[in-house]
Parts: sequence; C-alpha cells; structure tokens
Amino acid sequence: MLNISADTVCFLIARARAFHSKEDVVLPDNVDNPAEDWALQMLADHEGDLTFQEFKAGVEDLEPDQRAELVALLWLGRGDFSLDEWREAVEEARRNATPYTAEYLIAHPLLADYLLEGLALHGHSCEE
Repeated sequence: MLNISADTVCFLIARARAFHSKEDVVLPDNVDNPAEDWALQMLADHEGDLTFQEFKAGVEDLEPDQRAELVALLWLGRGDFSLDEWREAVEEARRNATPYTAEYLIAHPLLADYLLEGLALHGHSCEE
C-alpha cells in the first residue's frame, strides 16, 4: 500500500518528462549509487531551470517516508525489487536517504517510465 498519493507521483512524472524532454539535458545512462555526487555535478547547470525547480519543490514538500516510497517506486519500476519486496525497497530507500533525493531521482533519464511502472504494479495509473 502506498502512503504517497498517486496524484502526487503523477505530477512528479509530468515534471520529470518535461525536464528530460529538453534538448540541453544530458545525463548518463547508468545510475547505480545514490550516495555519489555525480547527480549534483550533472544537474548543477540546470539549477535555474523552472521545470527542475518545480520537480525539486514537489519532492522536498513530501514527508521523509513519502520520499522513501518515491525512490522505492523508481527501484520497483526498473526491476530492482519485486512488489513482494516492497517493504524492503522502502526500508532500503530510508537507509540511503540524503538531502538530494530530487537530484538523485531526476538524474535517471527513464524516471517517468520507472515511476509509471511502479505505480502500475501497485494498481495505479496517471490516466484520467
């Protein structure tokens, strides 16, 4: 069961899609370690981007448990965890939490797709 609303995740998905669709955004294809500072370095040039700022504000407005679920949805959607391992994924996200959750998330070029897949596995969608 999700403690973060599907509407909130769908808003963040829309912002992520808008950000990643911009031609000047270039991020690495392989993202493995949330503790590394590569995401901060890659996103430093986009700090003034309004779409990124909306995404970041949306993530930062979440409670810590909701941020952990958002990261766990990313991991679930890309296949790092199964739905049966949901609690473990959320716990892992809590243990690895940093003040840079938004940067970690948006640095994944397929973030929107992964979040959509994670939502779908929980029985939710962003379709109206």
